Amino acid sequence: MNTSEDWTSGYVADIGYTYGYYHELNPMRARLGLLYNGIVCPEFNTACELGFGQGLSVNMHAAASSNSWFGTDFNPAQAGFAQELSAASGASAGLSDEAFREFCNRDDLPEFDFIGLHGIWSWINKENQDVIVDFVRRKLRVGGVLYISYNAYPGWAAFAPMRQLMSQHAEIIGSEGRGLVSGIDGAIKFADELLKTNPIFLRANPLVNERVKKMQDMSRHYLAHEYFNRDWHPEYFSKMADSLSSAKLDFACSAHFLNFIDSINLSKEQQEFLNQIPDRMLRESTRDFMINTQFRKDYWVKGLRRLSSDEQAELFLQERIVLRTPRDEVALKVKTPLGEADMAEAVYNPILDVLSDNEAHVIGEIAVALKETGISLAQISQAIMLLTSAGYVFPAQSEKQQKSVSRQCKALNDHLVSKARYNNDVETLASPVTGGGIPVSRFSQIYLNAYRKGIKSSSELAEVAWKYLKSQNQKLLKDGQVIEKDEDNIAELEARAIEFLEKQIKVLKGLKIM
Repeated sequence: MNTSEDWTSGYVADIGYTYGYYHELNPMRARLGLLYNGIVCPEFNTACELGFGQGLSVNMHAAASSNSWFGTDFNPAQAGFAQELSAASGASAGLSDEAFREFCNRDDLPEFDFIGLHGIWSWINKENQDVIVDFVRRKLRVGGVLYISYNAYPGWAAFAPMRQLMSQHAEIIGSEGRGLVSGIDGAIKFADELLKTNPIFLRANPLVNERVKKMQDMSRHYLAHEYFNRDWHPEYFSKMADSLSSAKLDFACSAHFLNFIDSINLSKEQQEFLNQIPDRMLRESTRDFMINTQFRKDYWVKGLRRLSSDEQAELFLQERIVLRTPRDEVALKVKTPLGEADMAEAVYNPILDVLSDNEAHVIGEIAVALKETGISLAQISQAIMLLTSAGYVFPAQSEKQQKSVSRQCKALNDHLVSKARYNNDVETLASPVTGGGIPVSRFSQIYLNAYRKGIKSSSELAEVAWKYLKSQNQKLLKDGQVIEKDEDNIAELEARAIEFLEKQIKVLKGLKIM
């Protein structure tokens, strides 16, 4: 008997998951999306993340919000790291390494207002999927929100056969004791050599070659979990809806807010075609074919109810948002299925000017400030959702909520910046303002730690960072090339320190990370 396979259920366990933070798992973001779409949103008090990986998201949300968080990840090494972060913050999230069946059948769990699972559904077997649906049916409170992401058809239709062949190669040829990474390398090389023979499959699916080429430069940790699990099941939206219907869930909206704006995703002909479809679920399935959806991120609600237009506007205007980057780093362009779309400067620049102090602002106050510009509330609302989708703008908590979690956030951040001396595994810090995580690079974390200790010149900050790199025989990369000379590394570190002092400190202060 292979006891390892028993507890992993075919999921990759010998390579740790990436240290990613996923803001779609932040209930505050779900609230913004639901209100924009006129859907009643619950008050969030209890939340759960299933399959939390390294636990970065669940710990950011536990430390930076007043919600009680629970969760599990079957990998004990990952659960151990997550519990370390929980202990550091003092948020006391209930995190375990139990398998889904074991965790989901516990009798000591509360009902939840929010349940989230990111990058789990497509990579587990049908038995575990049924366990999760049953858990959501029993434990998601009426009116509660489910966030779920999954690989989707039709976007994966062309590559699915190649993925199966590569997985088979890694299992058979790569099973000679050389480890999974070696097996992945061999499978990619095998696929590349196969495609060079110009098989008829490639002629029928020409984009497969491009995807294999991209895989060569991707993290093997990511590829191991994305492509080389025993279970790998892309899903049609309609099939997902069928699966979740037994838990009494209604589709609310996409968690990818760019999808809210048809004009930049669909041609006029496509929009007209969709508008003729009376059934919302069929319309959503048809839309997936129009944009060849490969990965879906969605919010579902148990007992969806609609707001009146007046109530929707009132509640949306009460929401708070914050700009999480320097104002001049916002690119007024966005990639869409139709190509690249320009954000109208006449609309976006006035909004960004209001937000440029990197402080939290009530949306209604932004609308009042821009009243004389002629920008409509609809334009402001749409711009906010697009800026949020692009990662420039985040929902923000009230001042009272910020104060209540500031100590937990600081404790977690102190722990993380101390680790940044050694590696760049975690490049996210907790913000009391956003109720979750904010991207902060390894070197910005090192500079932040030194700045707090009174080291405030760019040259001194660079020296501190170089001391850590030098002791670990590490060098910087610039434009994909290793910087070889010590003095050139120090010069690059000082340039980054100058940017930290001139731009990033203001942002970090606005987000109350420092």
